[in-house]
Amino acid sequence: MTKIKKYSEVSSLWMDYKNGLKYYILKKVKDQEIANDLSHEVLMKIYNSCCSGSEIKNVRSWMFQIAHNTTIDYLKKENKFTHEVPEIFEKDENNSYKEAEGLLKPLIELLPEKYAIPLQLSDIEELKQAEVSAKLNLSLTATKSRIQRARKLLKEKIIECSILELDEKGNLLSLEIKQSCEPLQKHLRKNNQ
Repeated sequence: MTKIKKYSEVSSLWMDYKNGLKYYILKKVKDQEIANDLSHEVLMKIYNSCCSGSEIKNVRSWMFQIAHNTTIDYLKKENKFTHEVPEIFEKDENNSYKEAEGLLKPLIELLPEKYAIPLQLSDIEELKQAEVSAKLNLSLTATKSRIQRARKLLKEKIIECSILELDEKGNLLSLEIKQSCEPLQKHLRKNNQ
């Protein structure tokens, strides 16, 4: 449990999560200017409640819950609410994994083709390695080797392009794309247009 005591702590937390929060809002409202306005509103709500003395179990989840509620309120007010936006922001971890899952394909596309294709077939399309081997006309040994190498390269790309926050058990709490990772930033911009 955490108590946020000072406005300076909020500033620090905001810097850590502002891009993820804004991206989350932008995915729902699909308008950059509105996302900026709602992000500012979320920051004000966080500031207003920061010194209330209440304990927060998971700061990131709490901040995303505020962003979620603010976005839902906006969509309802503008009569743009659809049931595609979940009413309940259930498990923060599930949302983090969904975000990460959405970035796997563009990350795989950054890999050399000879590794990307076997990995895509094996881990995304869930073909057995023997089927991948037959489909690509490779030996099973070569296929397994390429898939293992691709997983290693993918892990390196994930580390290179993102900031991961894990809990003590190694579960994903949050994922944020680094500004320096231009290919993924380009993918995110394209998807938000």
